[in-house]
Amino acid sequence: MSIQIFKQNDLAAIVDIYDRSKLDELKFEDKPFTLLPLHKDDLRFSGLMASEIYVYQEQGRILGFGAINGNEIRALFVHPEYRAKGIGLCMLEFLLACVESEPYLYVVSTNQPAKSLYQRYGFNVVDTFESTYNQIPVIVQKMVCNTHIKDQQI
Repeated sequence: MSIQIFKQNDLAAIVDIYDRSKLDELKFEDKPFTLLPLHKDDLRFSGLMASEIYVYQEQGRILGFGAINGNEIRALFVHPEYRAKGIGLCMLEFLLACVESEPYLYVVSTNQPAKSLYQRYGFNVVDTFESTYNQIPVIVQKMVCNTHIKDQQI
């Protein structure tokens, strides 16, 4: 297992993981969503590419990735076939260690499994607002961690 800085030749793998995973964060919504592939989602793609991206690899295969921009965790995705194996936790801890102070992220308000994980790491909801995904309204929450990962014992 290794976490490495993103290289341009990793792009196809992270786009594939994103496209396989994106709708999972919306599966608790009461309306259906259609995938807007990352390469067609100018806002999310440009935001991702403006970030520091890290890939999680095992035996040369990329199984997940995460991204930060300043103190914002912009992305954390694990290939669906490799979930529940600690990859997401490992990536989250790595990203938190990269952030200088008060990390924050945005999460769909109905995605309770993700929110519960983030709360275990000291994140709290500080704002709720409406956004959109593929032109459909969705309620999003900003979560902020007031304690730095290096100070926590999980």
